[in-house]
Amino acid sequence: MNEELLKIEHLTTSFRIADHYYAAVDDVTLTVRENEVLAIVGESGSGKSALAYSIMGLHTRARIEGNIFYNGQNIANISPSKLNKLRGNELGMIFQDPLSALNPLMIIGSQIEEAILLHKPKLSKRERADRAIELLTKVGIPRPEHTYGRYPHELSGGMRQRVVIAIAIANDPKLLIADEPTTALDVTIQLQILELLRKLKQDSKAGIVLITHDLGVVAEMADRVAVMYAGQIVEIADIYTLISNAKHPYTRSLLQSIPTANEAKSKLHVIQGIVPSLQNLPRQGCRFQSRIPWISESAHEADPIMHEISPGHLVRCSCYKHFHFPDPKEEDRHHVIS
Repeated sequence: MNEELLKIEHLTTSFRIADHYYAAVDDVTLTVRENEVLAIVGESGSGKSALAYSIMGLHTRARIEGNIFYNGQNIANISPSKLNKLRGNELGMIFQDPLSALNPLMIIGSQIEEAILLHKPKLSKRERADRAIELLTKVGIPRPEHTYGRYPHELSGGMRQRVVIAIAIANDPKLLIADEPTTALDVTIQLQILELLRKLKQDSKAGIVLITHDLGVVAEMADRVAVMYAGQIVEIADIYTLISNAKHPYTRSLLQSIPTANEAKSKLHVIQGIVPSLQNLPRQGCRFQSRIPWISESAHEADPIMHEISPGHLVRCSCYKHFHFPDPKEEDRHHVIS
């Protein structure tokens, strides 16, 4: 069995609004093994990026509770200097917006070399430049020597994303966190980026945490999937189980919302309501309850916990046992009520 790289235990990340702290990541427990892609999926506002930034220690004004073990070391409470030695070295991150992640005043080559210099200061300028060009080649950028001397605004969105990936893998990290790596890219470039990530995993045996709201990307890339809603993990399973036998109402609703060629003329399922804001988030009971009002209140647990319904398949709250998609009349009636 592959070695466990990352183990998150009861992680809670809270942000202060006025005089109170509100948890955006609420009691999350997860593991990631080497040579594994764990996808974390959910709507915008579910807490996915907040979780990614918590793992990397990038929140500056958040209260973080719980444990984050990397290779057995708890990195949730280590000193900034020790964390800096890991971050960008053994821990890499691909940021969601490559244009804001890159320095507009520095050429691409210098930005890649900066990541190398921080962790390998003994390399000469020539060695760092050679490594930067090697990385640009590795991520599939044509004419890497030319791109080396260009500025971020001179590159396309797909090229900038490749540069961000080159920086993230500059020091051969063992754990890579990819935060929405294909957002705002056209379909052709998306496929190229996913293929690049797949090859990186095969070559380095790294563990990858893939943050996304795109279930198509999940089906293409993931080994296991954690579904996140309103700061909590509501379902965890391997990709085959999740696609074929999802249980939680939220997971089933997400899958039902995907358009398919076979059902082009049928009505597309729409999940009622939106993810609540941090201040309005219900902290007791099932957090998805208000979005499935046709399910009886008694079907939900007062304090929902994760149930292991089969090996490796965990589901939060007992409401999954009673969930069904409403018929049109039932749905219309509850739309009016809600």
